[in-house]
Amino acid sequence: MEFDLDAYLKRIGWEGERRADLVTLKGVHLAHVRGIPFENLEALSGRAPSLGPADLMAKLVHGWRGGYCYEHNTLFSLALDALGFRVKALLTARVVLGAKTMESRPRTHMALLVEVPGDPRPYLADVGFGATGALLEPVPLVAGAEFRDAGRLHRLVHVPHHGPLEMWVLEAHDSGVGGWVAQYAFTLEPFEKSDFEVINWHVATNPRSPFAQSLYVQHLSGERHLLLHGRLLIETRVDDGRVRERQVADAAEVRRLLEEEFGVVAPPGAVL
Repeated sequence: MEFDLDAYLKRIGWEGERRADLVTLKGVHLAHVRGIPFENLEALSGRAPSLGPADLMAKLVHGWRGGYCYEHNTLFSLALDALGFRVKALLTARVVLGAKTMESRPRTHMALLVEVPGDPRPYLADVGFGATGALLEPVPLVAGAEFRDAGRLHRLVHVPHHGPLEMWVLEAHDSGVGGWVAQYAFTLEPFEKSDFEVINWHVATNPRSPFAQSLYVQHLSGERHLLLHGRLLIETRVDDGRVRERQVADAAEVRRLLEEEFGVVAPPGAVL
């Protein structure tokens, strides 16, 4: 079984047009972010998840599971191809959110550069960034302009660095701190699928990787962003940014929350 566009669109709840235009790109992007959860159960169990189309369909579409950035954005790129878009480049980014310096972390995040027919601007698309500052809709690759995507405020800026290519940084506006917060940095050098096979394996199996150390699951709706990090459950309301936190009692409650709140059916033997 390879990629099935009908099954994918049903999974994310998209009932709009299937055209290669900006409205469809934004709509499918938002539906994917809200429809398929982010989770790292495979990495937490010491396994690198497959990025093959059939395996992604079996897990994220038919298996009521989620995944992390390589799975999400690989699946999304398959959908874009089927809808008639051109994925211009697979990008790698340094996650700088919470980092001391931009250079202190390797390039481990995957994002997409997408072309829309008739639009001269490429768009940064990313359905796999597990944070409250993630993109909800694609944004044009334009430096300095602010974009409101489904209620969040983002911008792309250039920052100096020692490399030969321009360094772009995605920033999200955080009303809690009253300013812009850098999310990740990237150049426009295109990477290949084979590169992500290696990066995926490293992030999933390196014992020092955060995804190999602690459970990380998120689900986004129009009302809230819900995150389970280890045994800490964090709910952030979309309307006012109010945050509520509580500790989860045990693995049995984790499994119940995964199914009832996140829509994730953990496989037997999963590390919780």
